[in-house]
Amino acid sequence: MTDYSPSSQGDPQQTFAYPPPPAQPPTAHRRAKRPVALMAAVAIAAALVGGGASALVQELTRGDAGAGTNAGGVTGTNVSQSSRGTVAGVAQAVSPSIVELNATTGSGKSTGSGVIITGDGEIVTNNHVISGASGIKVRLSDGRTYDAEVVGTDPDKDLALIKLQGASGLKAATLGDSGKVRVGDQVVAIGSPEGLTGTVTSGIVSALDRDVTVSKEEDQQPQNPRQGWPFEFGGQEFNGDTGDSKTTYKAIQTDASLNPGNSGGALINMAGEIIGINSAMYSPSAATGSTAGSVGLGFAIPINTVKADLDNLRSGS
Repeated sequence: MTDYSPSSQGDPQQTFAYPPPPAQPPTAHRRAKRPVALMAAVAIAAALVGGGASALVQELTRGDAGAGTNAGGVTGTNVSQSSRGTVAGVAQAVSPSIVELNATTGSGKSTGSGVIITGDGEIVTNNHVISGASGIKVRLSDGRTYDAEVVGTDPDKDLALIKLQGASGLKAATLGDSGKVRVGDQVVAIGSPEGLTGTVTSGIVSALDRDVTVSKEEDQQPQNPRQGWPFEFGGQEFNGDTGDSKTTYKAIQTDASLNPGNSGGALINMAGEIIGINSAMYSPSAATGSTAGSVGLGFAIPINTVKADLDNLRSGS
């Protein structure tokens, strides 16, 4: 049914042919409508002045939002305004983009994590997680599993790109800018430590540009899988021998709890953007009691390093 009220038509002086207006002078008709239009204008002005502008604008423009707009969301993320800056908000938004990897190699199996970067299943992870793998199984946060194939690797940066087979419509993570990261920034880590898919921890950025050394050897496996992958930092070896073939990269240091299986997972800022790929963590082999578990010494490859390397990874070089 057509609405012929003045407020819906936008012209308080307009008359209509149907239904027929009552027989009265046009001036009387106009005189009756003016106060209504004036009251509407005053009401709108009062709403704006009284602090109701945001709610009013949202209500008026709700139907005009574009298909890609996330009402109430932060630009480029799916973290709601009400949850922005909270660990819970970041975890809810980003967890669907973090996966668990299980790689089968000649010397056994390894578990790690990965970050979905395209809707059709491109996943960034560490080279050491899939190095020498004859088969890779990927488990999504919703429990679905896929086979994956290696697209490209960069052992010098400890990065790899894999692709799920037959996947579509996946939720891709938003890649941030690690050049804007500051010491003390709050961060969230998501991965699959000990095969516990979607584990969330939080902490801060402890330092930047730390030199971390890892193995480049195809058959390098952790001597103790519960310790994690061997790496070198500050002239010392952690989690075993890194071997003869090594590479060193600049890393973000964090005290967010990382454990074996977190490698290849995400380090995330409070806007829900990926700022690093978790790559190395120290877990003392003889820790007992209060010293057992993570000691807050973890490292991540800056996401700007990843973005700069994507074309090479995609080309398989």
